[in-house]
Amino acid sequence: MASHRRPKQPSRTRVTVLTATAAAAVALTSQAAHADPKPTKSEVKAKVDKLYHEAETATEKYNGAKEQQEKLEKQIGALQDKVARGQQELNTLRGGLGSLAAAQYRSGGIDPSVQLFLASDPDSFLDEASALDQLTAKQTESLEKIQEKQRSLAQQRKEAQDKLADLADVRKTLGENKKKFQGKLAEAQRLLNTLTAAEREKMRQDDQRASRAAGDRVDLGNEVPASALGAAALQAADTRVGKPYVRSATGPNSFDCSGLTQWAYAQAGAQITRTTYTQINQGTRIARSQLKPGDLVFFNNTSHVGLYAGDNTVLHAPYPGAYVRYESMNTIGSFQAAVRI
Repeated sequence: MASHRRPKQPSRTRVTVLTATAAAAVALTSQAAHADPKPTKSEVKAKVDKLYHEAETATEKYNGAKEQQEKLEKQIGALQDKVARGQQELNTLRGGLGSLAAAQYRSGGIDPSVQLFLASDPDSFLDEASALDQLTAKQTESLEKIQEKQRSLAQQRKEAQDKLADLADVRKTLGENKKKFQGKLAEAQRLLNTLTAAEREKMRQDDQRASRAAGDRVDLGNEVPASALGAAALQAADTRVGKPYVRSATGPNSFDCSGLTQWAYAQAGAQITRTTYTQINQGTRIARSQLKPGDLVFFNNTSHVGLYAGDNTVLHAPYPGAYVRYESMNTIGSFQAAVRI
Protein backbone atom coordinates (compact mmCIF):
# COMPACT_ATOMS: atom_id res chain seq x y z
CA MET A 1 0.00 0.00 0.00
CA ALA A 2 1.43 3.34 -1.00
CA SER A 3 2.46 5.77 1.67
CA HIS A 4 0.46 9.01 1.94
CA ARG A 5 2.64 10.87 4.44
CA ARG A 6 2.72 14.67 4.07
CA PRO A 7 6.01 16.00 2.73
CA LYS A 8 8.23 17.52 5.44
CA GLN A 9 7.93 21.32 5.57
CA PRO A 10 11.19 23.32 5.58
CA SER A 11 12.06 24.67 8.99
CA ARG A 12 11.46 28.30 9.78
CA THR A 13 15.22 28.85 10.20
CA ARG A 14 15.94 27.46 6.75
CA VAL A 15 13.26 29.67 5.18
CA THR A 16 14.72 32.71 6.91
CA VAL A 17 18.27 31.95 5.67
CA LEU A 18 17.09 31.35 2.12
CA THR A 19 15.05 34.54 2.14
CA ALA A 20 17.95 36.59 3.49
CA THR A 21 20.32 35.08 0.92
CA ALA A 22 17.93 35.85 -1.91
CA ALA A 23 17.44 39.41 -0.64
CA ALA A 24 21.21 39.94 -0.42
CA ALA A 25 21.64 38.63 -3.94
CA VAL A 26 18.95 40.99 -5.21
CA ALA A 27 20.55 43.89 -3.33
CA LEU A 28 24.01 43.14 -4.75
CA THR A 29 22.58 42.83 -8.23
CA SER A 30 20.79 46.15 -7.77
CA GLN A 31 23.96 47.81 -6.44
CA ALA A 32 25.97 46.47 -9.37
CA ALA A 33 23.36 47.79 -11.76
CA HIS A 34 23.46 51.23 -10.16
CA ALA A 35 27.21 51.38 -9.35
CA ASP A 36 29.11 54.32 -10.74
CA PRO A 37 30.85 53.32 -13.94
CA LYS A 38 34.63 53.44 -14.03
CA PRO A 39 35.70 57.03 -14.77
CA THR A 40 37.03 57.67 -18.23
CA LYS A 41 40.60 58.74 -18.86
CA SER A 42 39.52 62.33 -19.47
CA GLU A 43 37.52 62.38 -16.21
CA VAL A 44 40.50 61.02 -14.28
CA LYS A 45 42.76 63.65 -15.86
CA ALA A 46 40.34 66.45 -14.96
CA LYS A 47 40.14 65.26 -11.34
CA VAL A 48 43.91 64.76 -11.12
CA ASP A 49 44.56 68.25 -12.53
CA LYS A 50 42.20 69.73 -9.94
CA LEU A 51 43.98 67.86 -7.14
CA TYR A 52 47.35 69.03 -8.43
CA HIS A 53 46.15 72.64 -8.40
CA GLU A 54 44.91 72.20 -4.82
CA ALA A 55 48.22 70.60 -3.84
CA GLU A 56 50.09 73.51 -5.42
CA THR A 57 48.06 75.99 -3.39
CA ALA A 58 49.13 74.18 -0.23
CA THR A 59 52.72 73.99 -1.51
CA GLU A 60 52.93 77.75 -2.07
CA LYS A 61 51.58 78.36 1.44
CA TYR A 62 54.12 75.86 2.72
CA ASN A 63 56.92 77.68 0.87
CA GLY A 64 55.78 81.01 2.33
CA ALA A 65 55.68 79.59 5.86
CA LYS A 66 59.09 77.99 5.34
CA GLU A 67 60.55 81.32 4.28
CA GLN A 68 58.93 83.02 7.28
CA GLN A 69 60.31 80.34 9.58
CA GLU A 70 63.86 80.90 8.34
CA LYS A 71 63.55 84.68 8.87
CA LEU A 72 62.16 84.21 12.39
CA GLU A 73 64.93 81.78 13.29
CA LYS A 74 67.56 84.35 12.22
CA GLN A 75 65.79 87.14 14.12
CA ILE A 76 65.49 85.00 17.25
CA GLY A 77 69.17 84.05 17.05
CA ALA A 78 70.19 87.72 16.75
CA LEU A 79 67.92 88.70 19.68
CA GLN A 80 69.26 85.91 21.87
CA ASP A 81 72.84 87.01 21.14
CA LYS A 82 71.85 90.59 21.97
CA VAL A 83 70.29 89.50 25.26
CA ALA A 84 73.40 87.50 26.18
CA ARG A 85 75.66 90.50 25.49
CA GLY A 86 73.32 92.78 27.42
CA GLN A 87 73.38 90.43 30.41
CA GLN A 88 77.20 90.53 30.39
CA GLU A 89 77.12 94.33 30.30
CA LEU A 90 74.63 94.34 33.17
CA ASN A 91 76.85 92.04 35.23
CA THR A 92 79.82 94.36 34.57
CA LEU A 93 77.80 97.41 35.67
CA ARG A 94 76.70 95.61 38.84
CA GLY A 95 80.29 94.68 39.57
CA GLY A 96 81.34 98.31 39.18
CA LEU A 97 78.56 99.42 41.50
CA GLY A 98 79.79 96.95 44.10
CA SER A 99 83.29 98.44 43.91
CA LEU A 100 81.90 101.94 44.43
CA ALA A 101 79.86 100.78 47.40
CA ALA A 102 82.93 99.16 48.96
CA ALA A 103 84.94 102.38 48.49
CA GLN A 104 82.17 104.37 50.12
CA TYR A 105 82.05 101.92 53.02
CA ARG A 106 85.80 102.22 53.57
CA SER A 107 85.47 106.02 53.79
CA GLY A 108 83.32 105.52 56.89
CA GLY A 109 79.68 105.98 57.64
CA ILE A 110 80.11 108.88 60.13
CA ASP A 111 78.23 112.12 59.57
CA PRO A 112 80.48 114.55 57.59
CA SER A 113 80.15 117.34 60.20
CA VAL A 114 81.32 114.99 62.94
CA GLN A 115 84.21 113.79 60.72
CA LEU A 116 85.27 117.44 60.22
CA PHE A 117 85.15 118.09 63.98
CA LEU A 118 87.28 115.00 64.68
CA ALA A 119 89.70 115.45 61.79
CA SER A 120 93.23 116.37 62.79
CA ASP A 121 93.83 117.86 59.32
CA PRO A 122 90.75 119.73 58.02
CA ASP A 123 92.31 120.21 54.55
CA SER A 124 92.84 116.46 54.20
CA PHE A 125 89.28 115.81 55.32
CA LEU A 126 87.85 118.19 52.74
CA ASP A 127 89.80 116.40 50.01
CA GLU A 128 88.33 113.07 51.19
CA ALA A 129 84.82 114.56 51.33
CA SER A 130 85.18 115.76 47.72
CA ALA A 131 86.29 112.28 46.69
CA LEU A 132 83.29 110.82 48.53
CA ASP A 133 80.95 113.16 46.64
CA GLN A 134 82.48 111.98 43.39
CA LEU A 135 81.93 108.35 44.44
CA THR A 136 78.30 109.08 45.22
CA ALA A 137 77.80 110.74 41.81
CA LYS A 138 79.39 107.74 40.05
CA GLN A 139 77.23 105.41 42.09
CA THR A 140 74.09 107.30 41.03
CA GLU A 141 75.21 107.23 37.39
CA SER A 142 75.89 103.47 37.60
CA LEU A 143 72.48 102.84 39.12
CA GLU A 144 70.82 104.74 36.28
CA LYS A 145 72.79 102.73 33.72
CA ILE A 146 71.82 99.48 35.43
CA GLN A 147 68.15 100.44 35.46
CA GLU A 148 68.26 101.39 31.77
CA LYS A 149 70.04 98.14 30.87
CA GLN A 150 67.47 96.13 32.86
CA ARG A 151 64.61 97.82 30.98
CA SER A 152 66.34 97.19 27.66
CA LEU A 153 66.95 93.53 28.50
CA ALA A 154 63.35 93.01 29.59
CA GLN A 155 62.14 94.47 26.26
CA GLN A 156 64.55 92.29 24.25
CA ARG A 157 63.52 89.17 26.15
CA LYS A 158 59.84 89.93 25.49
CA GLU A 159 60.56 90.49 21.81
CA ALA A 160 62.39 87.15 21.66
CA GLN A 161 59.48 85.41 23.41
CA ASP A 162 57.01 86.94 20.94
CA LYS A 163 59.15 85.76 18.01
CA LEU A 164 59.30 82.27 19.51
CA ALA A 165 55.49 82.24 19.76
CA ASP A 166 55.28 83.37 16.12
CA LEU A 167 57.70 80.61 15.17
CA ALA A 168 55.54 78.00 16.90
CA ASP A 169 52.51 79.23 14.89
CA VAL A 170 54.48 79.13 11.64
CA ARG A 171 55.69 75.60 12.33
CA LYS A 172 52.10 74.56 12.93
CA THR A 173 51.09 76.11 9.60
CA LEU A 174 53.98 74.30 7.92
CA GLY A 175 52.79 70.97 9.25
CA GLU A 176 49.18 71.59 8.24
CA ASN A 177 50.06 72.56 4.67
CA LYS A 178 52.53 69.70 4.32
CA LYS A 179 49.83 67.25 5.39
CA LYS A 180 47.37 68.91 3.00
CA PHE A 181 49.49 68.75 -0.14
CA GLN A 182 50.69 65.24 0.66
CA GLY A 183 47.06 64.15 0.95
CA LYS A 184 46.13 65.79 -2.36
CA LEU A 185 49.08 64.19 -4.14
CA ALA A 186 48.28 60.77 -2.67
CA GLU A 187 44.66 61.11 -3.81
CA ALA A 188 45.81 62.08 -7.30
CA GLN A 189 48.08 59.06 -7.44
CA ARG A 190 45.22 56.77 -6.38
CA LEU A 191 43.14 58.14 -9.23
CA LEU A 192 45.97 57.64 -11.71
CA ASN A 193 46.33 54.06 -10.50
CA THR A 194 42.78 53.36 -11.66
CA LEU A 195 44.09 53.74 -15.22
CA THR A 196 46.03 51.04 -16.99
CA ALA A 197 49.73 51.55 -17.66
CA ALA A 198 48.90 52.10 -21.34
CA GLU A 199 46.35 54.80 -20.46
CA ARG A 200 48.80 56.57 -18.19
CA GLU A 201 51.47 56.49 -20.91
CA LYS A 202 48.97 57.83 -23.44
CA MET A 203 48.10 60.70 -21.07
CA ARG A 204 51.80 61.54 -20.68
CA GLN A 205 52.37 61.50 -24.42
CA ASP A 206 49.35 63.74 -24.99
CA ASP A 207 50.79 66.26 -22.54
CA GLN A 208 54.16 66.17 -24.29
CA ARG A 209 52.58 66.68 -27.70
CA ALA A 210 50.55 69.62 -26.41
CA SER A 211 53.68 71.14 -24.90
CA ARG A 212 55.66 70.74 -28.13
CA ALA A 213 52.81 72.23 -30.14
CA ALA A 214 52.63 75.23 -27.79
CA GLY A 215 56.40 75.66 -27.96
CA ASP A 216 56.37 75.46 -31.74
CA ARG A 217 53.77 78.23 -31.91
CA VAL A 218 55.99 80.54 -29.88
CA ASP A 219 58.83 82.44 -31.47
CA LEU A 220 60.73 84.05 -28.60
CA GLY A 221 61.80 86.89 -30.86
CA ASN A 222 58.47 87.39 -32.58
CA GLU A 223 56.69 89.57 -30.01
CA VAL A 224 58.29 92.61 -28.43
CA PRO A 225 59.18 91.64 -24.81
CA ALA A 226 58.07 93.57 -21.77
CA SER A 227 61.66 94.73 -21.24
CA ALA A 228 65.25 93.58 -21.68
CA LEU A 229 64.93 92.14 -18.18
CA GLY A 230 61.78 90.19 -19.08
CA ALA A 231 63.37 88.93 -22.31
CA ALA A 232 66.45 87.71 -20.42
CA ALA A 233 64.30 85.94 -17.81
CA LEU A 234 62.26 84.20 -20.51
CA GLN A 235 65.40 83.12 -22.36
CA ALA A 236 66.80 81.68 -19.12
CA ALA A 237 63.56 79.79 -18.40
CA ASP A 238 63.59 78.42 -21.95
CA THR A 239 66.86 76.60 -21.17
CA ARG A 240 65.03 74.69 -18.41
CA VAL A 241 62.34 73.15 -20.63
CA GLY A 242 62.14 69.43 -19.81
CA LYS A 243 63.34 69.79 -16.21
CA PRO A 244 61.06 68.04 -13.70
CA TYR A 245 58.59 69.70 -11.36
CA VAL A 246 59.65 69.07 -7.76
CA ARG A 247 57.82 70.58 -4.81
CA SER A 248 59.70 73.53 -3.23
CA ALA A 249 62.58 73.22 -5.73
CA THR A 250 64.23 76.41 -7.03
CA GLY A 251 66.59 74.98 -9.67
CA PRO A 252 68.69 74.67 -11.55
CA ASN A 253 67.69 71.06 -12.32
CA SER A 254 64.15 70.95 -10.88
CA PHE A 255 61.53 73.54 -10.03
CA ASP A 256 58.11 74.28 -8.68
CA CYS A 257 56.18 77.09 -10.40
CA SER A 258 57.43 80.07 -8.37
CA GLY A 259 60.86 78.48 -8.06
CA LEU A 260 61.18 78.63 -11.86
CA THR A 261 60.14 82.29 -12.12
CA GLN A 262 62.45 83.27 -9.25
CA TRP A 263 65.37 81.38 -10.82
CA ALA A 264 64.73 82.84 -14.30
CA TYR A 265 64.73 86.42 -13.05
CA ALA A 266 67.82 85.77 -10.93
CA GLN A 267 69.66 84.70 -14.10
CA ALA A 268 68.54 87.98 -15.64
CA GLY A 269 69.98 89.89 -12.68
CA ALA A 270 66.80 90.61 -10.69
CA GLN A 271 66.02 89.19 -7.26
CA ILE A 272 62.32 88.47 -6.75
CA THR A 273 60.66 86.79 -3.80
CA ARG A 274 59.98 83.09 -3.37
CA THR A 275 56.23 82.51 -3.53
CA THR A 276 53.35 83.33 -5.87
CA TYR A 277 51.63 85.25 -3.07
CA THR A 278 54.54 87.70 -2.82
CA GLN A 279 55.67 87.73 -6.46
CA ILE A 280 52.28 89.11 -7.49
CA ASN A 281 53.04 92.29 -5.49
CA GLN A 282 56.53 92.88 -6.89
CA GLY A 283 55.88 94.53 -10.21
CA THR A 284 53.39 96.67 -12.06
CA ARG A 285 49.96 95.05 -12.37
CA ILE A 286 48.84 94.86 -16.00
CA ALA A 287 45.74 93.70 -17.88
CA ARG A 288 45.70 90.43 -19.82
CA SER A 289 45.44 92.40 -23.06
CA GLN A 290 48.74 94.14 -22.22
CA LEU A 291 50.77 90.95 -21.78
CA LYS A 292 54.23 90.83 -23.30
CA PRO A 293 56.92 88.11 -23.21
CA GLY A 294 58.63 88.00 -19.82
CA ASP A 295 55.61 89.14 -17.78
CA LEU A 296 54.52 86.98 -14.86
CA VAL A 297 51.07 85.42 -15.24
CA PHE A 298 49.13 84.13 -12.23
CA PHE A 299 46.36 81.51 -12.18
CA ASN A 300 43.98 79.81 -9.75
CA ASN A 301 43.75 82.43 -7.00
CA THR A 302 47.46 83.27 -7.40
CA SER A 303 48.52 79.73 -6.45
CA HIS A 304 50.26 79.21 -9.80
CA VAL A 305 52.63 81.37 -11.84
CA GLY A 306 54.47 81.19 -15.15
CA LEU A 307 56.25 83.45 -17.64
CA TYR A 308 54.26 84.76 -20.57
CA ALA A 309 55.96 83.64 -23.79
CA GLY A 310 53.74 85.25 -26.42
CA ASP A 311 50.85 83.96 -28.53
CA ASN A 312 48.65 83.26 -25.48
CA THR A 313 51.27 80.79 -24.23
CA VAL A 314 52.99 80.45 -20.86
CA LEU A 315 56.29 78.78 -19.98
CA HIS A 316 55.90 77.20 -16.56
CA ALA A 317 56.53 74.27 -14.20
CA PRO A 318 53.05 72.69 -14.14
CA TYR A 319 52.68 70.12 -11.32
CA PRO A 320 54.21 66.94 -9.83
CA GLY A 321 55.00 64.34 -12.44
CA ALA A 322 55.25 66.95 -15.22
CA TYR A 323 58.14 68.93 -16.67
CA VAL A 324 58.88 72.58 -17.41
CA ARG A 325 57.02 73.28 -20.64
CA TYR A 326 55.10 75.70 -22.83
CA GLU A 327 51.34 75.56 -22.51
CA SER A 328 48.32 77.48 -23.74
CA MET A 329 46.90 79.83 -21.12
CA ASN A 330 43.48 78.38 -21.87
CA THR A 331 44.42 74.97 -20.46
CA ILE A 332 46.36 75.99 -17.33
CA GLY A 333 43.51 77.24 -15.19
CA SER A 334 41.59 80.41 -14.37
CA PHE A 335 43.58 83.56 -15.14
CA GLN A 336 44.04 85.68 -12.03
CA ALA A 337 46.46 88.53 -12.75
CA ALA A 338 49.60 89.60 -14.57
CA VAL A 339 52.64 91.52 -13.32
CA ARG A 340 55.52 93.20 -15.11
CA ILE A 341 58.78 93.10 -13.15
